[in-house]
Amino acid sequence: MTYASPPMSSSYPPVPGRVLRSPVGLARAVTVLLAVVIAADLLIVAASLNMRGLMGEVASGGIVDVGENEANRADYAMAGSAVLYGVAVLATAVVFIIWFHRVRHNAEVFAPDTQSRTPGWAIACWLIPIANLWIPRGIAADILRAAQPEPHSRVLRHRGLLNAWWGAWVWTMAFDRYASNTYDKAQDPDAIRDATELVIASAAFDVLAAVLAILFVRRLTAAQHAKALTKPNTPGL
Repeated sequence: MTYASPPMSSSYPPVPGRVLRSPVGLARAVTVLLAVVIAADLLIVAASLNMRGLMGEVASGGIVDVGENEANRADYAMAGSAVLYGVAVLATAVVFIIWFHRVRHNAEVFAPDTQSRTPGWAIACWLIPIANLWIPRGIAADILRAAQPEPHSRVLRHRGLLNAWWGAWVWTMAFDRYASNTYDKAQDPDAIRDATELVIASAAFDVLAAVLAILFVRRLTAAQHAKALTKPNTPGL
């Protein structure tokens, strides 16, 4: 399914007593930052493949003694790609939460009676340990519902995409922690080689989650943008 980005709009038709704010610019920023995260994941894969090959040679006896410079380069590549990834994720998280709060604000204009939590929860929900594994998903579902032409319909559009993105994100977080801990604890060449395979798998899962996040952000933004421009007949408008 193809998707055409909505034209940039800094303002929407006025709504008496309420203000709609365009999420389009923020959505584009989130998309770009998620692309940077994907690029960082690919660098992690490249560094991990290099480390895996080096440790595989050592473990098999192909290399009796690894030079200090060669080992340092492999370590620096792993550490550098991890740092770049961390910076990219932090920047993406900040902009994503701003976008998430923006679309939640608009949902309050479109169909406030479909929202189970106040707008402030669109920010707070990400900061609560454990609860952030399910509360943001519920808020996202409410926002999706409000963006529908018929927000009170039992059918929730793009539910499958929402569930796929959320499931991939939660799984990636859990698997990444396992892979990182395993790699940090690895000491001998065999253990390091095996741990790099987990790191590669974790990066692949993260790429999938990032792609699904891009699709979700673009779909929800497009739905809100279209509804704002058509001034739908919703309660309070």
